Amino acid sequence: MELHEFQAKGLLSRYALECPQGHVAATPEEAERAATSLGSSNLFVKAQIHAGSRFKAGGVRKVRSPAEAKAAARELLGQKLVTQQTGPGGQTVRSVLVEAGVEGGQELYLAMIVDGSSGALMVMGGDGGTDVEERTGNGLPSLKALLLGTSGEMHPGEIADFCKALGLSGAAAENCVGVIRNMHRAFIELDASLIEINPLLVTAGGGLVVADAKVMLDDNAMFRHPDLAALRDQSDVDAVELKAQQHQINFVQLTGDVGIVANGAGLGLATLDLVRAAGGVPANFMDIRTTAKSLDIAQGISLVLDNPRAKVLLINVYGGGMQPCDTIVEGLGIAVRRKGKSLPIVLRLTGNNEELARLRLISFNLQAVECGDMWQAATRAVAIAAGRG
Repeated sequence: MELHEFQAKGLLSRYALECPQGHVAATPEEAERAATSLGSSNLFVKAQIHAGSRFKAGGVRKVRSPAEAKAAARELLGQKLVTQQTGPGGQTVRSVLVEAGVEGGQELYLAMIVDGSSGALMVMGGDGGTDVEERTGNGLPSLKALLLGTSGEMHPGEIADFCKALGLSGAAAENCVGVIRNMHRAFIELDASLIEINPLLVTAGGGLVVADAKVMLDDNAMFRHPDLAALRDQSDVDAVELKAQQHQINFVQLTGDVGIVANGAGLGLATLDLVRAAGGVPANFMDIRTTAKSLDIAQGISLVLDNPRAKVLLINVYGGGMQPCDTIVEGLGIAVRRKGKSLPIVLRLTGNNEELARLRLISFNLQAVECGDMWQAATRAVAIAAGRG
């Protein structure tokens, strides 16, 4: 789950990371009041969207008065902002952050992620600014990295050396060590998957201020953080995908006509690849989580049945200990009965309770073409969708 900048800064402030004073606004009038309360002639009005490169796209405006803040907000709110990261469709600006400017010199990039190779937390740093992605992508000096370990251990000497390698000294270097320690604690306690600060401004006295921040939280850990789950911007989430998530299903609507039901992300992706290889186009991606019950699965399958483009239902199931075959077939039967309609069904199932699943098909009076392997099922489903079945 990605947070807006104002939300990210609100969380990081709890961990003693210094952020500029600011207020979020959803109307030009609110922006004017926010600027007035800040009492500064050095202000920024910043579009709140889930994408970077906002400055180059005109989504960050420097203003000097409440009246200018109001005018800038009026120009941004409700508009589509297109950046290098949004794609050509852009994202609609529904709120702005009105923030006091900070006088700083050096700009740093500092981020913390999980290293995919070692499983350890890793901090990365280097020169910051609006073009950091372009600079690293063009083969210019890469970011420095430091592994922090897999058991929460910290190595003060290594962190201090890392901060000095960023070109910091004196108070700034000492403060950088503190920033990394606090980022580490925030990362663990918030169940984050990314904390990125760019730029981290170095002030004249060696202080470090978070001028911009991105925080991404692990969706799979939200059951531990109901307060953080409430931060999700529902307007930025596809309604169909959100409904699926609420029923323990990962779902992405696609543009094809072969509806797919699979349990497991890897199996789901493999099914998409096989449909493509067979000359078809998937109507969706589906990953039924191991925590899904038959009623949850029925909700997910109903999303496929509701898709007017879908012409066939390809069900690819591996019954494991936590998600047996019959539970998924039961969900299928419930969905068909509730919707009062079905699609031609191509079925490949193997594993726990597969014979019971076949009996459940009969009890629901469902007709299905059962295939012995995944490739056979994919080619048959594509043929049916193309009218050759």
